[in-house]
Amino acid sequence: MGIPFDHAPERPEHIETILTGLDRYNPETTGIFQDYVQQQCEERTYDCYANLALLKLYQFNPHLTRDETITNILVKALTVFPSPDFSLCLHLLPPHLLAPSSTTSSATANPPPSTSSTSKPSSGDAPLSEAVQKLSGLNQHLSSASYTRFWSLLDSDDLYADLVADVSGFEELIRIRIAVCVGQSVREIQRDVLERWLHLSGAEFEKFVGEVCGWDVSGKAVVGVPLNKENEAKGTVVRENVRFEQFGRMVGRAYEQPA
Repeated sequence: MGIPFDHAPERPEHIETILTGLDRYNPETTGIFQDYVQQQCEERTYDCYANLALLKLYQFNPHLTRDETITNILVKALTVFPSPDFSLCLHLLPPHLLAPSSTTSSATANPPPSTSSTSKPSSGDAPLSEAVQKLSGLNQHLSSASYTRFWSLLDSDDLYADLVADVSGFEELIRIRIAVCVGQSVREIQRDVLERWLHLSGAEFEKFVGEVCGWDVSGKAVVGVPLNKENEAKGTVVRENVRFEQFGRMVGRAYEQPA
């Protein structure tokens, strides 16, 4: 049986009380939810259900909206890909924030190798719509398993660093999720490919893969992934258990005379 969508083991009791009662729609709880989002960013915990409740409050009370909190919610949602949490959050944002501008679209699709510091907006000057579009670009690369492009895009503009700055251990959390996806897909992988996907090399790469992932890095060119129920190749035999009597009505109709 899967984990319930609204389950969060680290959720404080007072947040649980709000989520299960009528206060969930009380504007006065907005500040409590905002503090909880900040707590998630600092302590590396995650509570999608509570974050969605806050975005719903923002829908009902636009004057209470805090751009920084929305950005942090989206960034936290990135750290649990390939779950659909990021898309769920986007669907609770105003439509005007979701329409891509021409400049943002081109920059997301083809990130420049380097950008002049004079053309980069600071974190305080960037509107929320630009932040949403940039984070959507990151999500697109993660969702399509274009991990090398994700890191390239993340490093292409200092604004990305500003957007993810509040989320403690953002890059490590992303690497862990990439490793989980790789571990579910393959038994071995070329070292140079995995280095690009994790954006690590040398001793840092070996430490992360060996200690965090528990994979075999003794080979010079290939990294071995332990066998698990996801990456184990198993033959599947499908057997149909249909009796002839179940076709009796259909066969009988074939011999019926038209009225």
